[in-house]
Amino acid sequence: MGYYIRARAVDHCVQDFLLKTQSHPRTQILSLGAGFDSLYFRLKDMGLLHHTVVYEVDFPNVACQKATLIKRIKELSALVGDIGGEGLGVITFSGEDYKLLGVDLSELSELERALEEAGLDNEIPTLFIAEVVLTYMENSRSDALIQWAAEHFSQACFLLYEQIHPEDPFGCVMQQHFSQLNSALHSLAQYPDCEAQQRRFFEKGWSECSVMDMNEFFTHCTPEDEQQRVQALEPFDEYEEWHLKCSHYFVLTASKGMESSWTPLLSNMTVPHCDGPVRMAGSITAVVCATHSEISGLRRYGHHSVLIKPNVILTTGGFGEEDGQHCRMRNFHVLVKHADYWKAGCVKKENPDKRWDERLYHTVSCLSSSLALVVGGRTSPSSAGLGMLWLKFPETSNASDPGDVTVELVSLQPAAEPAALRWRHSTTEVIFKGEKYLFLYGGRSAMEPVLGDWYFLHTQELSCTVIPVEGPVPESRHSHSACSWKGGVLIAGGLGAVEQPLGSVFFLRELEHGFQWQTVETHPPLIPRYSHTAHVHDGKLLLVGGVWFHSSSVPGITVIDLMTGLCLDYAINVEHLEWPLMLHNHSSVLLPNEKELLLIGGGGNCFSFGTHLNPEPVSLSLSNILTSH
Repeated sequence: MGYYIRARAVDHCVQDFLLKTQSHPRTQILSLGAGFDSLYFRLKDMGLLHHTVVYEVDFPNVACQKATLIKRIKELSALVGDIGGEGLGVITFSGEDYKLLGVDLSELSELERALEEAGLDNEIPTLFIAEVVLTYMENSRSDALIQWAAEHFSQACFLLYEQIHPEDPFGCVMQQHFSQLNSALHSLAQYPDCEAQQRRFFEKGWSECSVMDMNEFFTHCTPEDEQQRVQALEPFDEYEEWHLKCSHYFVLTASKGMESSWTPLLSNMTVPHCDGPVRMAGSITAVVCATHSEISGLRRYGHHSVLIKPNVILTTGGFGEEDGQHCRMRNFHVLVKHADYWKAGCVKKENPDKRWDERLYHTVSCLSSSLALVVGGRTSPSSAGLGMLWLKFPETSNASDPGDVTVELVSLQPAAEPAALRWRHSTTEVIFKGEKYLFLYGGRSAMEPVLGDWYFLHTQELSCTVIPVEGPVPESRHSHSACSWKGGVLIAGGLGAVEQPLGSVFFLRELEHGFQWQTVETHPPLIPRYSHTAHVHDGKLLLVGGVWFHSSSVPGITVIDLMTGLCLDYAINVEHLEWPLMLHNHSSVLLPNEKELLLIGGGGNCFSFGTHLNPEPVSLSLSNILTSH
């Protein structure tokens, strides 16, 4: 998906340039650091290069390898029509409308000489393309190149695709990845965001400049039918990494001297790019949780953690690190609270042969001190969702040691089983006419990318009970949060049907004859998000972490006063942590008496930058924000 969106953005802008300049007798494209890009061959094959010459520049060894490949593959050499002339100086391949040059981009005078020799004309409309190229150069050299292009070409356009936001957790992981490849990203320190890059181009002589991150590009510049086609190509469940990667890359278009305005990014924008900074009401300091443990069982994501007794947290499922390998987690993990630390360990399963199905994105609901119900979850996103499972604990255990905690797995095929075949859903305890029910809502399944249905599971028989619900039905969602409150449920955020984060909050309120959906109005409006966790404390809804498209910062803790609707955002101060804190796909447990929040696991598996797992549980003291709010 990452490479798809990059190619899509470049093709969109290049084809827009060719369309806007089609009345000109001659135009040219100069691709800087072109590598083994096939852009020229795609455009030629589509019949779009009637009067355009494409020049490609890269290091001499790369250009020579590419020239050899083109000559060896008859389909490519037939398209380009080799007219000889290569081997002359820096030109490694020469066709009528295609020139491949071997030059170091950072040597501007050499580049200028080589392009002149190859026939580049600085008086005709010229498009410069730099896809993740300039950031590998020293800033003084890349700035000089941007300025040279503006000064030396009378009608010029520039297309830039690069990284942004180096300082947030995903940005840190991204930078580590490039550092390990010995490819430091030089632009990021001086030009960390879209606004800085736009200022850079204006200062270097460009008269028009538009810029957007790749979430905005996919939303606003990709036709809806194309979005749906891509989303349906194959089973996909890595939304968080996809959206985070897209918020860390941008596409920029600049122009000067063009007869008509060249703004390929603005033509489709209904809303101008104007993400102001999120106003933070304060910050909360994160500290590594003091744990005594020999195992790394909490390095996982897509898991579920639940308080099974006042000082005992059980964590099940997810994907993470077990026995030195990345896998779907088989072991259950327990944290037992002592005076000033947590003791951690693996849980003994009473029946270890019983299949747990190594599930992700399931829910666990404690129905008593000795019984919890596991609902749904998945193995692979292409498989059907998993059903229900009882977890039984000894009634008497006062567990002061992880080794004391035992769990028995009990399979069941209740009548309500089909309702459970989903993941990224919620199950929340509600009370109707004095009886306890689990309210199962939303999620997704192998058949439906997003669900908006709900069921009331009677906790005794695990059968679905029909209870009337009135009021405006919330739009379908998954990866939302759900909390019990006043006998009903608070639903917040989530990812909606068009893969856009939602900012709505709903309260399912108990009435005499059933329930009613009510909208909870927040002010300022809640910033849309998903993959967060949530808790209710003393009339306040706390939303923890998650993913939002608001790229100026990452979600910390949002506190919504359920009486007044006041919504305040707090940053999480991570200066005491030695690693990036990824707050998505995590779990969190609120200890109400201590006003302490434990963040467990979190992270993800990014196709570009590898797997990042938060290595240890983190503790946040909420006493300041819960009293002063």
